[in-house]
Amino acid sequence: MYTGLLHLHSFLRWVILLLLVISVLMSLAGMTGKKPFSAGQAKIALFLMISAHIELLVGLYQWIFGPWGVKRLGDMGTDRVARFYGVEHITAMIIAIVLITIGRRVTKKSIPDAAKQKRTFWLFLIALVIILASIPWPFREGIARPWF
Repeated sequence: MYTGLLHLHSFLRWVILLLLVISVLMSLAGMTGKKPFSAGQAKIALFLMISAHIELLVGLYQWIFGPWGVKRLGDMGTDRVARFYGVEHITAMIIAIVLITIGRRVTKKSIPDAAKQKRTFWLFLIALVIILASIPWPFREGIARPWF
């Protein structure tokens, strides 16, 4: 079961990254072109939030029951990998998911479209940067995971 959830977690990473990039680009285009906030943007933000929350649930399950979470918290002082998965990865991802959720909430507010475009752009861009910095990419020594 753990392996299947790990694969799901890895797959959802790509879905979230794709939706985040699309959301950032759409908000940037809306900001620079002074375009109204579209229903399509709101739907993408909704799918992004849903994907992020599913990813969070899968990740929390892995953190609690998997080999790199709660079971290794005692090794954090000496083991860089245990510290990354036990604290750094989960903390950064929760912050990014909170930003995504706030960004989705902004899409539902009755504020001017220019303000929506600007707020969603910055919230989603910051979430994207945090996620990119916190993913265990294959080129990161010690904590690397495969691309897929």
